[in-house]
Parts: sequence; C-alpha cells; structure tokens
Amino acid sequence: MAYQNITASLSPEDIQEIKAAFATIQAKMPFLVTLSVEERRKLFKMGDKSLAFVNTSLTAAQSNRDILPASFDVDEFVRDYQLAATLTELLIKLQQLTEQVDDTLMAVGSEAMGSSLTVYDYVKTAAKKTPGLKTIAEQLGERFKAIKSKPAKTASDS
Repeated sequence: MAYQNITASLSPEDIQEIKAAFATIQAKMPFLVTLSVEERRKLFKMGDKSLAFVNTSLTAAQSNRDILPASFDVDEFVRDYQLAATLTELLIKLQQLTEQVDDTLMAVGSEAMGSSLTVYDYVKTAAKKTPGLKTIAEQLGERFKAIKSKPAKTASDS
C-alpha cells in the first residue's frame, strides 16, 4: 500500500499489550545472549552461503557417526542447526516489522514536523502583534539556531 497521511493512535491498552507481547517473546527465548564487539568479531559467521555447507555437514555427521570422535555430540549439532534455522526465519520477520515501524515513524514524524513548522510560522508572525507569543516564538526558534550557527563547509573541508 502506498504511503498516505497517517491518522492513527495506540490506546494505552494496546501499548501495554504490545509490550506484553515483546515480553512474551523474550520469555519464550531465555537462551538469547548479548555479545560484546570482541566476541562478535571472534565468532564464525553463518550467512546464506554457509547454510548449505552446514546442512551438508550435518547430513554427513548424521550418516557417518562412526568417523567422528565419541566426544562429538551430533544431537547437539542438530539442535544448533535447527535453532539457527528457526532464528533466521524469526529474524526475517522481526526485520520486516522493524522496517515497517521505522518507516511509519519516519512518515508520521515528518507529518508532525511539517505541522510544527506551520505553527512556528504563524507564531512568529503573530508574535509581532500578540502579547505573550514572543517567548514561545523564541523557544520554537531554538530548534534552528544550531543549524544557522554552523560554519558553512568550504571546498577544503570535503
């Protein structure tokens, strides 16, 4: 569906239910970890190209247990592979949802910013004749002071 002006709201009950759904997701996956940058750097990465390699390795391990050392846990390998495949599927769904939330936030934020700029223009104009609006106009104008005070980029800055 093409983007159109967004007219929506979330009730406090809806927000609580969404947060509860997030909590349920986290509770269903108590094994989730948080890796440090260093830990992430050191780990093997299994992307799309590696999936076939891992799948073939798993089949080979299951079919040829006798060539593997007794300490190699084929059942754990199966669980790891199945969990990786499941998490990949869930991650794709989460990424799609995240993208939709991000795009909607950008669109509705733009709408709110456009309305705010309209209000700011009217407040600036009215502040010249209406008592009490000068302070509000100055407060609203703070948003643009940093932009105006930045030095212009010169060719040597690039």
